[in-house]
Amino acid sequence: MKIAILGFGTVGKGIYDIIERKDTKDTAQLEVAHIFIRKGKEKTLPIMIDDYEAILQDPSCSCIVEVMGGIEPAHRYIMKALTAGKHVVTANKAVVAAHYKEFMETAAANHVQFRFEASCAGGIPWIHSLLQAKRIDTIKEISGIFNGTSNYIIDQMVKKQLDFSVALKQAQDAGYAEADPSADIDGIDTANKAVISASLAFDIVCTRDFPINGIRHLQKRDLDHFLQMGYSLRLMMIARSKADRYACVVEPMLIEKNSLEANVPDNYNLASLTGDSSGTLKFYGQGAGSLPTGSAIIADLIAIAHGELRDEVTMMEKSFDPSLLSGDYILRQSDTYETYKDMDPMQMHALYHDVLAKDPSALLVRIGKRGE
Repeated sequence: MKIAILGFGTVGKGIYDIIERKDTKDTAQLEVAHIFIRKGKEKTLPIMIDDYEAILQDPSCSCIVEVMGGIEPAHRYIMKALTAGKHVVTANKAVVAAHYKEFMETAAANHVQFRFEASCAGGIPWIHSLLQAKRIDTIKEISGIFNGTSNYIIDQMVKKQLDFSVALKQAQDAGYAEADPSADIDGIDTANKAVISASLAFDIVCTRDFPINGIRHLQKRDLDHFLQMGYSLRLMMIARSKADRYACVVEPMLIEKNSLEANVPDNYNLASLTGDSSGTLKFYGQGAGSLPTGSAIIADLIAIAHGELRDEVTMMEKSFDPSLLSGDYILRQSDTYETYKDMDPMQMHALYHDVLAKDPSALLVRIGKRGE
């Protein structure tokens, strides 16, 4: 199967390298026919091209791999590919979260596949596992650590007794964090993955209008204080569904020190799903990087090459009900830690934003219950 890769950064190069190695009979069936690059950029390989229409008009190229990142022009290129009758595989969580319904409906209308395993949790087969679990069970809850950058920062703060700014600089130097780390440390990246995961898990069109809070205001003294209380802290996503309702939040969460989540190191991810029959299943691995993310893309490509169809995804109407995730919180203002019991997340976040107007360094964390 011939493919075109849109974007040749870290992930694009990883995909190309895996295919070129031809390590297995399945990867040997894949061929990179085109690599799409920006106009004016040096063409270092003979298959590089800056004419997207020429790629779409190539009848031998049946699949487009989009790893450009961002919303536009990725959204436009994906839609053109789907309407041209080409399969699309992407690792772009931002564009999938923003246009999930449109992509799924357009792919179905044109009898092609739209796959996005690599958009959530890097090399972990999370999307595949969600779809497999749904064949047997109704998924009641999903949760986990979905951002390797924030996890690395917290892990380094604890292990090396670092201030937040120092740990962030280390993450940037190691290539885990961008020069502008806002998407990671403010919870936006995790929220995009939450949108995708909740949409699939609960058969809904989840949008990013749920409570989102990151670790920007986390300080070393906070971690020390919570450790004395018997807790570790991680930036987590939780989503629950009950009948015709669902809820989702992204928040720093206090979790028991001996839990799996509390011991996820460096830039690793851990995702969980809970069903009536299966109980809780957990999936652990590299959440980002050239080869782990590239391997998830390749898995989708091989599935398409084998003619494997994705399970049909329905999109039901469910109302957002934050009370499904009511819980306890700790709000730190200056040197005071105040506990709030059984709070609706929307109300708690509204209170927090009012406090931030007076104390820009205030921190809000959720207290995880046993099993969360």
